[in-house]
Formats: sequence, structure tokens, C-alpha cells
Amino acid sequence: MEINRVFAGLGGLFGAAGIAAYAAAAHSTSGHMATIAPILLIHAPAFLSLSLLGKLSRASYLGGLVLVLGLLFFIGDLVSRDFNGDRLFAFAAPLGGSLLILGWIVVAATAFKALDFKRG
Repeated sequence: MEINRVFAGLGGLFGAAGIAAYAAAAHSTSGHMATIAPILLIHAPAFLSLSLLGKLSRASYLGGLVLVLGLLFFIGDLVSRDFNGDRLFAFAAPLGGSLLILGWIVVAATAFKALDFKRG
């Protein structure tokens, strides 16, 4: 079976970034790295799974794209607060969190055959 290499690569990058965030959190008493690390590590194996699922259904591929956007906004906002002392933009973290929830709902919808768009 062929895989979606973008999602597989993102899974590896999110895993590496999660470990790096844990390392940063161990050397700092302030900041958001302790929050960022588990979020990235939770999503790393999810993207490895989506690298397979994304080739089977468009709904799971769409869900994966929404998850990527959600992670970029949510994690990006927290990293920006730590390194720049300011938000990425107003409501970036809540937007990212909402996109993460939506992305997971879209991925879950692939379990219902009637809601999935099969690749042709």
C-alpha cells in the first residue's frame, strides 16, 4: 500500500519537535514548552496513521489538513509567546484549538461510510 509521504514526514517532525519541547521544558521553569510537548507527541503517531488513511479516503486527508492548520496556529501561538513575548496574532491559539477539534471530528467521520468520500 502506498502512503501519504507528507503526513508520514509530519508525523516524524511532530515527534522530533515534541521531544525537543520536552527537553526545552526541562531546562526552563517558565513558558509553554511543557504544554506543547505532549500535544506534538500525541499527534505524531496520529499523522503516521493518517499517512495510510489519507490515501484511502478524502475525508481523512481533509481531517489531516485541518489538524495541521490547527497545530500550526495553536503551537505557533504558544511558541511565539515564549520566544517573542507576544501572540502569533489575536485568537491564534483558540482558532488552532478549534481547528484541532474539527480535524479530529472529520477524521472520526471516516468511520461512517456514508460520510466518507472514497478516492476514485
